[in-house]
Amino acid sequence: MTAGTGPSTTRGSSAATGLGPTHSDPGPPPPRPGSVTSVPSARRVRLRRAVLPWLFLSPALLLFLYFKYLPMAKGINLSFYKVQPFLGDQWVGLDNYTRILDEESFRRAFGHTVVYAVAQTAGAILVGFVLALLLEGRARTLWFVRSAAFLPVVAAVAVVAEVWRLLYFPGQEGMLNSLLSWFGSDAQRFLDDPDQALGWVIVVGIWKNAPYDMMIVLAGLASIDRQLYESAALDGAGLVRRLRHVTLPALRPVVTILLTLAAIRGMRVFTEVYILTGGGPAGSTDVLMTRIYDLGFRANDLGFASACSVVLFLLTLVLTGGVTWYRRRKELS
Repeated sequence: MTAGTGPSTTRGSSAATGLGPTHSDPGPPPPRPGSVTSVPSARRVRLRRAVLPWLFLSPALLLFLYFKYLPMAKGINLSFYKVQPFLGDQWVGLDNYTRILDEESFRRAFGHTVVYAVAQTAGAILVGFVLALLLEGRARTLWFVRSAAFLPVVAAVAVVAEVWRLLYFPGQEGMLNSLLSWFGSDAQRFLDDPDQALGWVIVVGIWKNAPYDMMIVLAGLASIDRQLYESAALDGAGLVRRLRHVTLPALRPVVTILLTLAAIRGMRVFTEVYILTGGGPAGSTDVLMTRIYDLGFRANDLGFASACSVVLFLLTLVLTGGVTWYRRRKELS
């Protein structure tokens, strides 16, 4: 009886414990060296994390490559040629760049660009700072005022310039002249006056860009600790001293960013100048971008226009690099 039940008992105990040869699962075979399955999973995860972001960025990178970087490289290449569409391009080396120094219209346009960039930058930052101080707070009604003040930024530049061109109509029936007549002022020529045209164009630039600077300053003001103002007030500091010793030092990084963006924006201004004046009258509002446009698409001097574009790019690069270096130096000190 015992002998008869021994083997079945052994098989039953083996099946119960999962160690028997009949009911056991052999499992997958061990991976061979060099096979795909032998690659550690951590390495595959790192590879996936490194490649996956570039897969998502690849459509935008291809668009940038085709519509920006390849045309930029082509423009740099054309700057060394005298472009002749039907006769073949002629290599001239650096002659287009040396010609820039001898071109009176280019030097005049460069001077107008510097004046515009400096005045528009200072005016937009100052107006934006004042607007930010007036609209700074957490009141629920301020969102509507901020949205209304920000409208010039989101409006199309061409539309803004066309509206201002109508406002600047030099006749007595012009809107601004009608308003000035209420105060006994004579009719102004505005954009038709070579001595004042650039100044009126700068006014449009300040009106268009000040709300953008306002939003950046508002973001900087929101990061300032309110206890600093309370401590300064307890020490007897008035409004001007609080602005000077608390607000302005805290906004130094913000001001640096604004200076960089506004300076680049001023150096590359084109649409508003082209629609308002087209560079006139008598070239009094001609800036670098309008000069490059006239050279390339009106005079068909694409080689020289490309050289001017490269110079403008280098000026923007030097300006950006200088401001960045100055900001880092101030942060380290």
